[in-house]
Amino acid sequence: MNVQRYDRSHLDGVLAICAAEDWPSFPSDPDGAHVVLTAPGVTSVVAVEHDQVLGFAYLQSDGHIQAHLSLMAVHTAHRRRGIGRALLEYAAPLTGALRIDLVTDTAEDFYASFTHRTFSGFRIYP
Repeated sequence: MNVQRYDRSHLDGVLAICAAEDWPSFPSDPDGAHVVLTAPGVTSVVAVEHDQVLGFAYLQSDGHIQAHLSLMAVHTAHRRRGIGRALLEYAAPLTGALRIDLVTDTAEDFYASFTHRTFSGFRIYP
């Protein structure tokens, strides 16, 4: 398995993982998803094995202090192999940030395995 920066050749794999997670935003607009994954201030990385995208992480950052893990997922057939940890450990220094905030409703134990502080939070839908 190799973790690397996202490029357009990885888009179909990322979209397939999003669709499997029932995350419709990226699959409903593939060109828009590519723009988002390569936007200024964004760090997007993928885990690839034999040309198959096993997982991806998408982070937004100010490049100095704060980053936000916006999306991360590993294909269900490849979980529990250290891929999620590898994605975050590879991506974090690329953001230039000192810390990463995130929201999860399914992976509390995974994120708790990192050095962290837990905060209460909100997701606002304007």
